[in-house]
Amino acid sequence: MENAPTPARRSRHGGGAARRAERTAVKIETAKYIERNIPNFEILTAEALEIIEANAETVLAEIGVNFVNNPGALKLWRDAGADVDGERVRIPRGLARQLCATAPSSYVQHARNPAKNVVIGGKNLVCAPVYGPPFVRDAAGGRRYAVMEDFRNFVKLGYMSKWLHHSGGTVCEPTDIPVNKRHLDMLHAHMTLSDKPFMGSVTDPSRAQDSVDMCNILFGADFVQDNTVMTSLINVNSPMTFDDVMMGAMEVYARNNQAVILSPFIVGGAMAPVSVAGTLTQVLAEVLAGIAYNQLVRPGAPVIFGAFVTSIDMNSGAPTFGTPEASQILYGAGQLARRMNLPFRSGGALCGSKLPDAQAAYESAHTLNAALLGGVNFMLHACGWLEGGLVSSFEKFVLDADQLGVLHKLAQGVGVEANDQAMDALAEVGPGGHYLGCAHTQANFQSAFWRTEMLDYKPFETWEEDGARDTQALAAQRVSQLLERYQQPALDPGIAEALDRYIADKKASMPDAFT
Repeated sequence: MENAPTPARRSRHGGGAARRAERTAVKIETAKYIERNIPNFEILTAEALEIIEANAETVLAEIGVNFVNNPGALKLWRDAGADVDGERVRIPRGLARQLCATAPSSYVQHARNPAKNVVIGGKNLVCAPVYGPPFVRDAAGGRRYAVMEDFRNFVKLGYMSKWLHHSGGTVCEPTDIPVNKRHLDMLHAHMTLSDKPFMGSVTDPSRAQDSVDMCNILFGADFVQDNTVMTSLINVNSPMTFDDVMMGAMEVYARNNQAVILSPFIVGGAMAPVSVAGTLTQVLAEVLAGIAYNQLVRPGAPVIFGAFVTSIDMNSGAPTFGTPEASQILYGAGQLARRMNLPFRSGGALCGSKLPDAQAAYESAHTLNAALLGGVNFMLHACGWLEGGLVSSFEKFVLDADQLGVLHKLAQGVGVEANDQAMDALAEVGPGGHYLGCAHTQANFQSAFWRTEMLDYKPFETWEEDGARDTQALAAQRVSQLLERYQQPALDPGIAEALDRYIADKKASMPDAFT
């Protein structure tokens, strides 16, 4: 047997220098989507579920839902056996559920980097960032209208965030670009600045078609028709109204085999009853009608059962977040989705706070934990949400993204393999000893505990010497560091040129519109 070569002797400081170099090297690591090894929390009894399901069928059959400005939808419903009176559609008991049965229980959303594909459904949880705010906030500039540079920076932060699996969609609304053209720049940012999965535009059917056309360039037209490369958000105009803009966008995606989240958008007490059971009844009725229509357009198209529900402050009329009622609705909606054998969307780091402060942390933590325990499969707004969804916060984005690592750890459950049992450690240390130096600790210390990259655990004296920075200051530093270290993922030059050409031609074909 040959002798192994003797390693060169390190200088006294060589090990520390190597570790410092490793810590400061640019690493872009994305954790796999969460695979739960823990049970779901089920808040509703079997009897309660049956009551809600029966009541939802009553709503559809006797009250009905409106499909407005959409003659094509009314014809499809009429041909399917629904009672259509003007724009009111009453759906016979059992018909909507029967139509929903063709939707898949899970699907793969492909990323341009296949290593970052996600499976949506089953026991999985995919985390995507904040969606929709017109304002942004950072520690340096405060609250202001979002511009495209903000949007690009959020996409970069999402790409650099280990625990975030999805690039999302409208991470903020860039107000410096015309309304009818900004979707092109937003999609371009997701496609070129990140290689994670992303969402398409839904603000007009033509913009949904642009999203498909740009994906045809990025992935290839045949691949897009055979695979899902976008998951896009379709909101119901609650209560029980399906407008032509959202439905038109959904029709485009369904026809092209692209996934949508069919999601009621409800502020309890204003857009739904004040009771949990009443709200769940409305949620289920709206979801049944919307997903059934999706399947009328194309049976087998991938679709997610969505539920975005918050409550209202009865004094001010403002929406509230992180409330116990919202968690109860999330848990109940998850049970209803699983009984339909559909992927489930809800949750997020939701809060009403104006700053990334204690209120923001408490409210966000309540919903993040409920999303993990409630069986959510796709969590939009997983990081960055502030001020009731009006603001995308850079500091809160990185703070929330860090905390998503806690969900990954909790979802693993508790191991009981030989190493987990640690009987060798118990025997080695015995009564009165300590475990810091024992063999089991030495073998496992690097992976034993989840470690934050954001929060401060230094002793008071060290913390004070380092500037006595609060959490927002630490987050601002983290944002700056990540953006400085950002490196754009490679993209085929021919594809990049084709995307640029498509966008230029599209913009040239129409005048600017800001409404």
